[in-house]
Amino acid sequence: MEAAAPHNPAEPSAGIELTVTSPEQMRELGRRLAKLLRAGDLVLLSGELGAGKTTLTRGLGEGLGVRGAVTSPTFVIARVHPSLGDGPPLVHVDAYRLSGGLDEMEDLDLDVSLPESVLVVEWGEGKVEELTEDRLHLVIHRAVGDTTDEVRHVTVTGLGERWAGSGLSGLSA
Repeated sequence: MEAAAPHNPAEPSAGIELTVTSPEQMRELGRRLAKLLRAGDLVLLSGELGAGKTTLTRGLGEGLGVRGAVTSPTFVIARVHPSLGDGPPLVHVDAYRLSGGLDEMEDLDLDVSLPESVLVVEWGEGKVEELTEDRLHLVIHRAVGDTTDEVRHVTVTGLGERWAGSGLSGLSA
């Protein structure tokens, strides 16, 4: 019998696919995801405009029990939502208008915020991966051009030791 090869933390863990049919279900996905998150977690959200990235982040904020309404930080780039309890704060970043990589993001001091916060970055792909090898990447697909279709297909992939065997399949419950 051969031993299984050890998991390479740089490789993604098995992703899960979810279908979400309404904005309320997207918020509920965020609330369920919040139960898995802890201080130091980086969550990247990718998807077309209007895919539901901010709606999912609202659910994360509700699940984490943070202060303040979670709204898109497009024009302020980043918002910090302190915890109302003993949980970590939520740092919500919208990197849509930022063209550079981590160098341009350094002014936001995300590396300082990350250890004690849950950091959620919309449009962060290719910009913040250097912050940590351990990250959760959610890609939200929606029908393009059909604004009445509420169906979203969400792919959730964990990267690094933190997400190896982390029970992401529980998100589909």
